[in-house]
Amino acid sequence: MKTLGVVLFHTSSAALRAEKVLLAAGRMVKLIPTPRNLSSDCGISLQFAWEDRLSIEAHLAGARVEAAAIHPMP
Repeated sequence: MKTLGVVLFHTSSAALRAEKVLLAAGRMVKLIPTPRNLSSDCGISLQFAWEDRLSIEAHLAGARVEAAAIHPMP
């Protein structure tokens, strides 16, 4: 079973933009409700395969999409 990660955002618009950027880059991502034990800022997060973390970070940085945090899924 793959370990999953979650990208947290300050705003839902950043989450939507990140999804668009990452899907266009061929990354397998999914918008999910933010786990409450991780944050109460924004209600939308992005789920991904933890093994893709460095690639996800690079694509977000390249597109200037600010992530609040990146965590492995609890």
